[in-house]
Amino acid sequence: MDKRMLIRAAGAALALALLAPAQAQVAAYPDHPIRIVVPYPPGGFNDTLARTVGAKLQSAWGQPVVVENRPGGATNIGIDMVAKAPADGYTLVVLPFSFAVNPFIFAKLPFDPQTDFAPITLAATTSNLLVVPAASPVNSVQELVALAKSKPGSLSYASTGVGSSNHLSMEMFKQMAGVDITHVPYKGSAPAVADLIGGHVGTMFDNVSNVLQHVQSGKLKVLGVTTPARSALVPSVPTVAESGVPGYEVGVWFGFAAPAGTPKPIIDKLNAEIVKILRMADVREKFSLQGVESIGSTPEQFAAHLQAQRAVWSKVVREAGVRAD
Repeated sequence: MDKRMLIRAAGAALALALLAPAQAQVAAYPDHPIRIVVPYPPGGFNDTLARTVGAKLQSAWGQPVVVENRPGGATNIGIDMVAKAPADGYTLVVLPFSFAVNPFIFAKLPFDPQTDFAPITLAATTSNLLVVPAASPVNSVQELVALAKSKPGSLSYASTGVGSSNHLSMEMFKQMAGVDITHVPYKGSAPAVADLIGGHVGTMFDNVSNVLQHVQSGKLKVLGVTTPARSALVPSVPTVAESGVPGYEVGVWFGFAAPAGTPKPIIDKLNAEIVKILRMADVREKFSLQGVESIGSTPEQFAAHLQAQRAVWSKVVREAGVRAD
């Protein structure tokens, strides 16, 4: 055997030696507890999603799945934890709507949203509802636009904070309807909705699951739905687009990701199992009662979704001049 053949043989042997541990890691996965980080406090749908999927993963794989709530920094604290975690499939994150927005409202992030994560699946979507207090004289999207145009800046709207889906839903609405409505940010949906019910703010967009009970109890009136199709939970309510703001569309979404560099066979295994869970009848029914639709996509489809969302919201943020404090 000549020298070149010896070098090739040695190189092939080295490659196999390096590959063997990785193959063993993938074959054994999972062999210890998995952690799902939720960048919000307990109680919201991000948390519900993580705990529902986590319980099903634990049953399927026989390994504990721990949900860890790490709120703060407009979701950046929890997301950054996962960006810096080992890329071994044992730390996952529920990515929220704000993941596609924060790069454009923060001067600097502690992670790179485009290169530090491996998408697993787009898990679910929901709509926001445009609501007003029950005592409001406004009964339609057209009437809200007319009122806002008659008193520029005097009408106020609540949100759960800068860069949230309800904040940017209204900023897009303002741009497309040509109105000026003053932003009043809150630390969470509960205080924002409470002040809306009390008449301290004039209107807001919020997730179906956060406001539907108040609509059903008569404390709030719903004027429109942000998605292209009407919601089955409020089928008589028109979409914002069909109510005088053509082309208006906002979908609130939730997905799973792992640190970049996680072996593709592990990503594929996570994707197959999580998608299977999301398509279970009991999971679909549980989410549907909260106005949320289970999705379940490929990693590539979720990556494309993230790119499309960045394109939409970078434009809205730029035109609205939204910046985090």
